[in-house]
Amino acid sequence: MKPFRPNALQNLPSLTSLTSLQSTKLRPNVANIIDARIVKTGFDPDTSRFNFRVGSFLKTGELSQARQLFDKMPHKNTISTNMMISGYAKSGNLGEARKLFDGMSERTAVTWTILIGGYSQKNQFNESFELFVQMQRRGTEPDYVTFVTLLSGCNGHENGNQITQVHAQIIKLGYDSRVIVCNTLVDSYCKSNRLNSASQLFKKMPELDSVSYNAMITGYSKEGLDEEAVNLFVEMQKSGLKPTEFTFAAVLCASVGLDDIVLGQQIHSFVTKTNFVWNVFVSNALLDFYSKHGSVIDARKLFDEMPERDGVSYNVIITGYAWDERHIDSFDLFRELQFTAFDRKQFPYATMLSLASNALAWEMGRQIHAHTIVTAADSEILVGNSLVDMYAKCGKFEEAEMIFTKLAYRSAVPWTAMISAYVQKGFYEEGLQLFNKMRCTSVIADQATFASILRASASIASLSLGKQLHSFIVKSGFMSNVFSGSALLDVYAKCGSIKDAVQTFQEMPERNIVSWNAMISAYAQNGEAEATLKTFKEMVRSGLRPDSVSFVEVLSACSHGGLIEEGLRHFNSMTEIYKLDPRRDHYASVVDMLCRSGRFNEAEKLMTEMPIAPDEVMWSSVLNACRIHKNQELARKAADQLFNMEELRDAAPYVNMSNIYAATGQWESVSKVKKAMRDRGVRKVPAYSWVEIKHETHMFSANDRRHPQMEEIRKKIDMLTKEIEEQGYKPDSSCALHNEDEKFKLESLKYHSERLAIAYALISTPEGSPILVMKNLRACTDCHAAIKVISKVVGREITVRDSTRFHHFRDGFCSCRDFW
Repeated sequence: MKPFRPNALQNLPSLTSLTSLQSTKLRPNVANIIDARIVKTGFDPDTSRFNFRVGSFLKTGELSQARQLFDKMPHKNTISTNMMISGYAKSGNLGEARKLFDGMSERTAVTWTILIGGYSQKNQFNESFELFVQMQRRGTEPDYVTFVTLLSGCNGHENGNQITQVHAQIIKLGYDSRVIVCNTLVDSYCKSNRLNSASQLFKKMPELDSVSYNAMITGYSKEGLDEEAVNLFVEMQKSGLKPTEFTFAAVLCASVGLDDIVLGQQIHSFVTKTNFVWNVFVSNALLDFYSKHGSVIDARKLFDEMPERDGVSYNVIITGYAWDERHIDSFDLFRELQFTAFDRKQFPYATMLSLASNALAWEMGRQIHAHTIVTAADSEILVGNSLVDMYAKCGKFEEAEMIFTKLAYRSAVPWTAMISAYVQKGFYEEGLQLFNKMRCTSVIADQATFASILRASASIASLSLGKQLHSFIVKSGFMSNVFSGSALLDVYAKCGSIKDAVQTFQEMPERNIVSWNAMISAYAQNGEAEATLKTFKEMVRSGLRPDSVSFVEVLSACSHGGLIEEGLRHFNSMTEIYKLDPRRDHYASVVDMLCRSGRFNEAEKLMTEMPIAPDEVMWSSVLNACRIHKNQELARKAADQLFNMEELRDAAPYVNMSNIYAATGQWESVSKVKKAMRDRGVRKVPAYSWVEIKHETHMFSANDRRHPQMEEIRKKIDMLTKEIEEQGYKPDSSCALHNEDEKFKLESLKYHSERLAIAYALISTPEGSPILVMKNLRACTDCHAAIKVISKVVGREITVRDSTRFHHFRDGFCSCRDFW
């Protein structure tokens, strides 16, 4: 979190002091000269006394008393009204200030400047500029204070054209030689993202001071031109100008961008040498520098040694600890902060809420929410966005939506927080609907939004939606972003469109480890083991070092492809060549690999020797492999381990063990397993499959009769069954797993959910077009055998994505080579 960096003009004298300064220089004997405006209105001692008393009330902040006295004045002059307008403007009551302004019969440059300043302080630059235009139309010539006041309110890239117009007026009136005006212009050009204009003006300035350099260094730093910022800082030192607190803050920010810890330490030494270490603003910038380099120990040392701290100091160190995942230290400092006298509205609530959301600590988040309400910090944009994110990530969508609808300003951030939370919780349709609402409000999606919505598209395997999102990303200009490209590649891969995935990868202008891993994963998921290994080798040859994710995908490909020795070689290379410690998912992949190939002794040996205890995933792999290889003894051992675990993700272990017994006709044992499952309260997840036809998703369960075209679908299945039996297909009744007669078993196999989905796709799409079917559970061996022959009979490529992998069926063969 960056500490607040005030505008370089904050230390300028007030408008009143500037005016008096100017007057003093022009008229040395001020006491002997009568104000010309008083002469013009007729000298009135009462008005003078009233003005003095009104000014006294305004200085002490007693605005209502000042107004009452102002209203009682029998005679008011311009000074009287100017004072009241200034008082209202400083208090933020621009409505009253504008009423007084509009009611004046005579206005001076000071009058216009005061109101322009009021709008500038409220960040309402367009209103300030409109007043500036009116001022000239009414024949009042602005002075240099007017220009400085007007430009100090510029803070957005959309004001660039207006600043250019102001610049032209400054030249016309001859104020371009004044350093204070030029400094404000440079600062305004930087803030409006017109760095070239700022740089040109800076180089042409007849006189430069510290403020000039500060504005330019800050401009370079904010635009990421960190080397230019540092070079200008060096030039400033050579010119003999002394740095200020703003100079150090800007150049430290550049050091963060350059990721140069040595440079930052040198600046720290310079800060100490120039005795700026006592300045809390500079110390906060140093804290920010160290925390962003992960040097929280150095940051804490500096924090403890600071002679003065403010709320920003605490905010920076607390956020630094949070980024370093030292959450206890963050909490301890936040508690300490509670007992300070600093402005509670400025506490790091957003940081604390992010800790609560990442830990899914809803109760803690609610307590922080209560603090934000008491301090009115919940009205801050950053805090409001963090509250939406916290409640959404904790699954409290009702609370999240309530806060979301009350936000005064909804940028892409809260929209993305809601969408991302829906997607993370598996509510893909809700996430997609919210994305459509976001588009209708004309809020522009950012790369984080697209990452979340692409994940939803990948999860529901909607290829048509993926292509639409591809178009959106191209139009939004994010296609060149490596993370957006990688997420899109993942969508195509999870929709079974490996061709589109490869094309996306090849068209990426830049690739990093994320994009290479996405391509490796795409091949692995789609059963292309050889292509997976080839891509892995290409990545290594490109100079990138594989990470833990790379090896997870490689090991998975080797496991599903039956490449056992190749997989073991890659597993050993993790520690021997790349010095990576295998994680739980790496061990799980090797256990799965060995068990699939029937090498149970080696798998058990690895599970005994590895530094972590076997978990549900590993024992489930053993149990599943025992079903394939009919190893009942080890299956019982694996089942016992699973059944005795405190928590299970689903009923899969019970179902697998039940299936093992059912395959050998041990129906009594099947009943015992099912009873144990019921006693534990575990329910079997029903199998269902879905297919997307003409942008609509059609879902089927086994023996489904709900679809309006079910009669046609069943006729198609009956016809297909005859055709594939003529081609040599023989149904495997052991997959029915019911203690029923043979005829009932064979009949039930015909109407498994994936076959219903395929039959519907066949009657609803043109001949020869590919078919993509999704299934939430693992496909049974009988359906696998049947779909192979169906692909040959109908002459189509049929892709089925089950819970473990993609099966690409074409011409009677499957990409998995019957090894899954």
